[in-house]
Amino acid sequence: MIRYNAPRNLKLKSFNWELIILLWLVFFFNQADRQVFNVILPQIKISLQLTDAELGMIASVFIWAIGLCVPLSGYIGDVFSKKKVIIFSLLLWSVATFFTGFSAGLIHLVILRGIVGSSESFYAPAANALIGDTYKDKTGFAMAIHQTALYAGIIMSGLIGALIAERFGWSVAFYIFGGIGIVLSIVLVVRFKKDILPDTDSLVIKKKVTVFDGLKGLFQKKTAVLLTMAFACMIFVNVGYLTWAPTFLHEKYKLSLANAGFSSMFYHHVFAFLGVLAGGRFSDYLAKTNVGSRLKLQAFGLLLGSPFIYLLGSANELIWVYTGMGLFGFFRGIYDSNIYASLFLVTAPGVRASVSGAMIMFAFLIGAFAPWILGTIKPTLGLSSGLSALSVVYLLGSIFIFIALRFTLAKEIHVDAEAK
Repeated sequence: MIRYNAPRNLKLKSFNWELIILLWLVFFFNQADRQVFNVILPQIKISLQLTDAELGMIASVFIWAIGLCVPLSGYIGDVFSKKKVIIFSLLLWSVATFFTGFSAGLIHLVILRGIVGSSESFYAPAANALIGDTYKDKTGFAMAIHQTALYAGIIMSGLIGALIAERFGWSVAFYIFGGIGIVLSIVLVVRFKKDILPDTDSLVIKKKVTVFDGLKGLFQKKTAVLLTMAFACMIFVNVGYLTWAPTFLHEKYKLSLANAGFSSMFYHHVFAFLGVLAGGRFSDYLAKTNVGSRLKLQAFGLLLGSPFIYLLGSANELIWVYTGMGLFGFFRGIYDSNIYASLFLVTAPGVRASVSGAMIMFAFLIGAFAPWILGTIKPTLGLSSGLSALSVVYLLGSIFIFIALRFTLAKEIHVDAEAK
């Protein structure tokens, strides 16, 4: 058993609510600007005369852009001001989202969604490292609060984006979401204070971070590699679901665009909201005596979520579809609450953004295939079969984490996470 006693110098005098609220708002629009495209796919398809495979390809390009750029963004998050990186990222993706409303065809959408994806890649490594540096002994709770913005952003974009598109056209949805993000970036310039540097007292050697430290830090630890493989499984399922679930409800159950967009996101992410808060609080409590509890919660989150993914795709009644979406979301939240907290157990503080970036890169490059694959098989096998098959990928992810728990974590845990 891996035991842990928090050093006294890591105790926080107070919880920095302003910082987490500001990051919450940024992450909200990070996810809303992603999901609004998926929600209004049917309108874009008709307006621009695109095929299902082309729509899936656009969604995949978006994820590939994140995966390709995130190693660089992780490095930048370690060597430059994390708060300035966050502001730059928000401003750039908001401007690109705004101009997406002017798109007139496939090439325009590919280019602009690629810009949105690449600029959004700068947010997560810097933000998660900033949270880890700032909240230390309350990392699980702080990251859980931050993670709820993902669910809220997706839910609200599902409802608001679809309503705007139905009443005013799909272009207006991009104008509004992008415009609000631009205003928020100005607010951050005013309110963000100087970065809090990571506590490096326990580091034996202090060295300058290089662009290769993220990859090096990832591949030097088998636990980090296994966590990345599990993360890739989750991302594969997540982007496949987010891209095609609204269309699934719209076409199979004849729901309106707004109803399909809202329902596909609401049930899943409300329960994920509950799951991530429970997982964050519970993991912080258990980690005081057994750090491996963070990975255990993640593994069981994927394992128990798997059958409900199958249910939402295979059920023939909406009540069971929504049940599957909800419980899939709850266990996804359990997993989400410790994505970075688990990774940081085997990562030195000075390279956390870089290693996070490397993990995100591999996960997103793999996960990006999901929208394109589901779009390609949709005309023959249908979305029901495609969504149900995602359950196998979740099961595989849980196996990777169980392997890490059994064979690698105890040998590789970073000195700052051990009892002293």
